[in-house]
Amino acid sequence: MVQSSPTVLSIVSVPFEENSLVAYFEGRTDCLIVDPGMEPNKIFAAVESRNLTPAAILLTHGHADHIAGNGAMKERWPDCPLIIGAGDADKLTDPVGNLSAGFGVDLISPEADQTVVEGDLLELAGFQLRVAETPGHSTGHVVFITEGITPVQVFGGDVLFAGSIGRTDFPDGSFEVLKNSIDEKLFTLPDDTIVFPGHGPSTTVGREKVSNPFVGVGR
Repeated sequence: MVQSSPTVLSIVSVPFEENSLVAYFEGRTDCLIVDPGMEPNKIFAAVESRNLTPAAILLTHGHADHIAGNGAMKERWPDCPLIIGAGDADKLTDPVGNLSAGFGVDLISPEADQTVVEGDLLELAGFQLRVAETPGHSTGHVVFITEGITPVQVFGGDVLFAGSIGRTDFPDGSFEVLKNSIDEKLFTLPDDTIVFPGHGPSTTVGREKVSNPFVGVGR
């Protein structure tokens, strides 16, 4: 049986215009928080105004703008598990690795409660999420792909954007690796798959396959 589509709220935080996501199914009281950014109070307001309680905090990767709210989330909801790809888990407590040191801020997040790898299946807040490893922006970047929902939805972090892609000029970045991740893990999904990226508006796989100037078919 195919579930109805969830509600996905995108909460933009400054100064990097990063999207923190709150995802939930109508009629349930639990939700997912994805990549809590630098304005955690906005996330608290979105969650609590809807009388929701997070079942998990999912992290697509360990860069500062996507993990800055972790401490506040865990302080508010200490039993809520923090979940990240195994390859980026060390960035949580490493200001150089999570890039905060380069901005003069030594950001240290709580450690992960759980790490995930390619093919893992998470069942949380009514979601079934398949983990796909998508390196290129960072070594341990992962995306979370819904199963049992039409259209498919992807909590995508900094891999594929509307008309763009994640940066590859960081120490563990690579354009060729990122392009391969997109080709093998995202462009193989149905064209109507909705991608909720870490920056900018949502898009679809079909739109980006045709028109993305970096990785689309016309490139």
